[in-house]
Amino acid sequence: MKLGVWFYGLGTVLTGILDIAWGDFDASHQPIQSLGKNFPGQHLLAYAAGVWLVAAGLAILWRRSAKMGAAASGIAYLVFVALWLPRYYAAIHTLGWRIDVLLGVSFGLGQQLMLIAPAAIVYVCIASTDSLLQARAAIAARWMLGLPPILFGLLHLAGIRVFATIVPHWMSFGYFWAGLTGIAFFLAGCAICSGIRDVLAARLLALMLLLFEGFVEIPPIFIRLHDLRTWGAAVYNVAAIGACWIFAEFLTSRADRGRIGPAENVAMSRPEQVVA
Repeated sequence: MKLGVWFYGLGTVLTGILDIAWGDFDASHQPIQSLGKNFPGQHLLAYAAGVWLVAAGLAILWRRSAKMGAAASGIAYLVFVALWLPRYYAAIHTLGWRIDVLLGVSFGLGQQLMLIAPAAIVYVCIASTDSLLQARAAIAARWMLGLPPILFGLLHLAGIRVFATIVPHWMSFGYFWAGLTGIAFFLAGCAICSGIRDVLAARLLALMLLLFEGFVEIPPIFIRLHDLRTWGAAVYNVAAIGACWIFAEFLTSRADRGRIGPAENVAMSRPEQVVA
């Protein structure tokens, strides 16, 4: 899982750097505004959250501190998930009960929920060799990582007109690409949740996000250099790529251990005895 951990850790570090550099939260991913427009000490909280994320992202990259880094990362993203919950009430109160409103808020919540899954996987893998505990972690991670793409896909299809405008101008047929992306998200999420071709789905999802990073997320930075949301979208994508890759490699390693067999697993997990 090293490659995925590096992507995930780098994305977490860069998220913290953005919070520190702007002295503010990225509203599209960290909606502190849900607690109030003029929340007291918001800038101080942004600096504190930035330092926390930078420390967590760096810690998860090294074996000795990876357990602590995974826990710290998971806590941070869990807080961001909680910040999205008041948005349901505010959005429905303002715009009414509409499917696009519910999907829009769920989209933001799902983005952060997706980043808790790799933190849980890394923590459990380091903290315990108990196969039952790792199996439970796999189930939890499966749903945390699988449900968000389903929501992303539904929102893409419901708001296809908006997402078509995000497609780069040099790519023709914006509606086609927006629709295809929505279907790909939806199918990937269904595969991950169902466990059918889940490893392949997670890897293809990581590849699609990587393509998004190069074609959709990075180019606008050069046009809107001082826009926190533009930077935030690109940085989030890096962490999400890592999340998908960690999940895929975690499932692959569990499948490999299952093929080896329990007796050989025990033998491999124990150091060789030194004969006196």
